[in-house]
Amino acid sequence: MHFSLGPLLYYWPKTDVEAFYQQASQSVATDIYLGETVCSKRREMKLTDWMDLARELQNTGKRVILSTLALIQSPSELKEMQRWIENGSCMVEANDLGAVQLAYEQKVPFVCGPAINCYNADVIALLLKKGMQRWTMPVELSRDWLTELLQECTERGLRDQFEVEVFAYGHMPLAYSARCFTARALDRAKDDCQLACLQYPQGLTADSQEGEQVFVLNGIQTQSGHCYNLINQLPEMEGLVDIVRLSPEKETLSWLDKFQTQLQNPIHHPLPARECNGYWQQVAGMQLC
Repeated sequence: MHFSLGPLLYYWPKTDVEAFYQQASQSVATDIYLGETVCSKRREMKLTDWMDLARELQNTGKRVILSTLALIQSPSELKEMQRWIENGSCMVEANDLGAVQLAYEQKVPFVCGPAINCYNADVIALLLKKGMQRWTMPVELSRDWLTELLQECTERGLRDQFEVEVFAYGHMPLAYSARCFTARALDRAKDDCQLACLQYPQGLTADSQEGEQVFVLNGIQTQSGHCYNLINQLPEMEGLVDIVRLSPEKETLSWLDKFQTQLQNPIHHPLPARECNGYWQQVAGMQLC
């Protein structure tokens, strides 16, 4: 197993993005995903900026994957996605079936991102024909589901044709909407959001009436209210998972070091409040088992 840093899900100033990836270049992550997956209005980093960053990371030995938007809402976004796929030097992460088709047409190998609902061997087989080289398990699936799916892939002679990646740290992306929840919370129209997400570098929390943090609102994306953390489940991934993904957040790089240590010397880590691992255990996602 090795580790990846998934795409940055939040909207950070350009200087903060560059500083984060400067540190990431010295981390134990072998694969780093770059790009905007949530909202096309987030333009602190343009494609040329991401490509400059990709080259810098590649020069340090990192494998770079460019991630596409998870929700395409206009012809201009489709055209921009095509530019990402035709980048010429990086594999792409397809987070939309339109991206899968464009990658297939351009003969660009791709990672199936967690936003694509791929739950069984039939869909795996279809994506392999389109050029998939890695499948990222949807965040709501469990270890038992993964075991059964990979067994079915083995029986069909598919298992050795793709890598398996699992989202193991961060606030999980659960859903996408044409509405912008952050703008709505500030009583602004989506078209006049004034780039409100810049004010919330860790998203905008949404609590229940009982005061429990249920969701994190991140523009058009709804995330889990609790931070997913599978560090104690890392030994269970042996033989099933090839790449363990950590999502960029404030504490991610320090947790990445802990994950690496856990891989070499497993111990039980008491987890902080508001962390969870329920989906992996096939129970309610907010639970910590």
